[in-house]
Amino acid sequence: MNLNASVFISILVAIFVVRTLRQFLDLPGRIPRLNQVLGYIWVPGVALYGFSQLIGWKTDQLDELYMLFLLAVVALVLVRVQTYRPARTLLLAIAPYLLYSLIELISTLISNRLLEQYDNVFGNSQGFAIIWLVTFGFIARNQKKHLEKERLEREAEEEAKRKIEVQNAALELMVAERTASLTQQTEELREALKELKVTQDQLIQAEKMASLGELTAGIAHEIQNPLNFVTNFSDVSTELLTELEEEQQRPDRDLALEAELLHDLRQNLTKITHHGQRAASIVRGMLEHSRASTGERQPTNLNQLADEYLRLAYHGLRARDKSFNATLLTDFAPDLPLLEAVSQDLGRVLLNLLTNAFYAVQKRREAQPDGYVPTVSVRTRPLPGGGVEVRVRDNGTGIPEAVRQKIFQPFFTTKPTGEGTGLGLSLSYDIITKGHNGTLNVETEEGRGTEFIMELPG
Repeated sequence: MNLNASVFISILVAIFVVRTLRQFLDLPGRIPRLNQVLGYIWVPGVALYGFSQLIGWKTDQLDELYMLFLLAVVALVLVRVQTYRPARTLLLAIAPYLLYSLIELISTLISNRLLEQYDNVFGNSQGFAIIWLVTFGFIARNQKKHLEKERLEREAEEEAKRKIEVQNAALELMVAERTASLTQQTEELREALKELKVTQDQLIQAEKMASLGELTAGIAHEIQNPLNFVTNFSDVSTELLTELEEEQQRPDRDLALEAELLHDLRQNLTKITHHGQRAASIVRGMLEHSRASTGERQPTNLNQLADEYLRLAYHGLRARDKSFNATLLTDFAPDLPLLEAVSQDLGRVLLNLLTNAFYAVQKRREAQPDGYVPTVSVRTRPLPGGGVEVRVRDNGTGIPEAVRQKIFQPFFTTKPTGEGTGLGLSLSYDIITKGHNGTLNVETEEGRGTEFIMELPG
C-alpha cells in the first residue's frame, strides 16, 4: 500500500473513532468545547502528510505516527471525562495498546533490526493489547447500557415523583375544596335529617291512618249485618208484643199462644243482645286499632283476631269495589293457646297482610277475568315450642324474585303512586320481629300466589 492511501485510511479511521467516541461518551453534553475541536481531527493528519512531502520524508511510519497521535487524543478525552465510569474503562482498555504503539514507533525510529529481532515479542504484545482493548471495550459497552438503564429508571422515578408531587398538590387543593364542601353539606344534611325525621313521622302516621281507613271501611260494612239483625228482630218483637197485647185483651185468652209469643220474644231479645254485643265488639276493635299502642301485652286469641280482620279487610276492599268477590278460607286450630301479645299491633299486622292479599287477587282478577276464583286463606296452628304460627295465603299475582328481597324495606312498594306508602310491610316486620321476638317470612311464586308465615313465641 502506498503512502497516500495509508495516510488517507488513517484519517478516515480517526474520523470514525472520534464520531464513535462522541456518541458513546455523549461529548457534546459533557465537554462541548473539546467536542468542537475534535471535529478537526483530520487536520493534523493532512498537515503531517504535507510536512513530510515538503521536507521529503518518505517513511512508512507516517500513518503509525498519526494513529499514535489519535490514541493520545482519545486518552486525553477519556481523562477529561474520567468521572464517567465507561470512560475510565475505555482508558484502561487503550492503555496497553497506546504503550505498545509508542514502544513500536520508538523501536522503529532507533533501528529496524531491533524490531525484526524481537518480532515475536512485538507480535504477541500487539495481540494481547488488541484482545485487552476489545475485552474492555465490551465491558465499557455493558457499563454504558447499565448506566443508561439506571438513568432511564432514575428519570422515570423522577418523572413519577414529579407527577406525584403535582398530583399531591392537586389532591391537597381538592381536599381543601372538598372539606369546605363537606362542611357545607354536613350542615345541609343535618337540616335535611331533621326534616326527614319529621317527614318519617308523618309517613308513619299516614300509614296508620291508611290502615285505619281500611279498617273503618270494613267495619262500616261488617257492622251493618248485626245492626240489620237488631233492627229486624226489634220490628218482629214489636209485632209480637202487639199480638200479645191483643191476645191479653180477649175474654177467651189463649194461654198457650201467649206462652209461645213470650218465648219468641225472649228468643228475639237474646238475638238482639247477641248481635248488639257483636256490633259493640266491632266498634271496640276499631277503637283499639286507632288508639296508640301502649305496648301492654294481654292474652290474645289469634283465631278470633284473624277471623275478625279477615272479614274486615274483605269488606274494606268491597267498599271500594262493589263487584269484587272472593272465597275466604279459614283453618283455625281449635287447641290454639292464648298468646301474650299486643293485640292492637298484631291486628295492624294481620290487616296489612290481608289487605295486601286481597289487593293481589283483585289485580289478578282484573288481568284474568275468566276462569279465575280469587281466594284468600288464613291458617293457624300451635308450634311445638309453645308458640303460634299464622299463615296468610292468596292465589294472586305473586311477587317477582327481584322484588322479594326488598318487600320489608321501608318506603318500598310495588303499588302505583298514591295507593301505598311502602311502610305497611316494614312496620309489620318490625312489630313481629322487634316487638314480639317472632319471625315474618314470605313464600311466593310469580303468577301463582303468595304466603306470609308469621311465627310468634309463646
